[in-house]
Amino acid sequence: MIRAVYPGSFDPITNGHIYIAERASSLFDELCVAVLHNPQKRATFSVDERQAMAREATSHLPNVRIKSFEGLLVDFMRKEQSRIIIRGLRALSDFEYEFQLALMNRQLAPEIETLFIVTDAQYSYLSSRAIKEVFHFGGSVQGMVPPGVFRRLRERFPPKNSFRE
Repeated sequence: MIRAVYPGSFDPITNGHIYIAERASSLFDELCVAVLHNPQKRATFSVDERQAMAREATSHLPNVRIKSFEGLLVDFMRKEQSRIIIRGLRALSDFEYEFQLALMNRQLAPEIETLFIVTDAQYSYLSSRAIKEVFHFGGSVQGMVPPGVFRRLRERFPPKNSFRE
């Protein structure tokens, strides 16, 4: 069985993340979407909320499971008995950052490989940060996030105008 891990903060998970999960899940026997708990960053949604959103958004993918982790990714990878990290790329700027992470992970755990999956052009501008900012200021993010995420955003940030319908 070949397991891959798709790590991220997923705060919140977007349709771009789902696209990467769909592609990766078609390549491996099992894909673990690993929600990072980073106590140094203030997340909008709790780890439990982010896991619930990811679980709901990937429910159509039978070989995907959702877990959370804290600490070094390579330690989580060893615990999960996986040697493949999946990372999504939207733009060249993503590659530079992801390349540095991949090299650091290779230094820490040479047995673990990082595979990059390029997103679809329709998602190339999406990021969790942009979603939260647009929504917070009253913009519509429908079609950019799964329905469960949209519902939770509406609960978390009461509407300022009618654009969020």
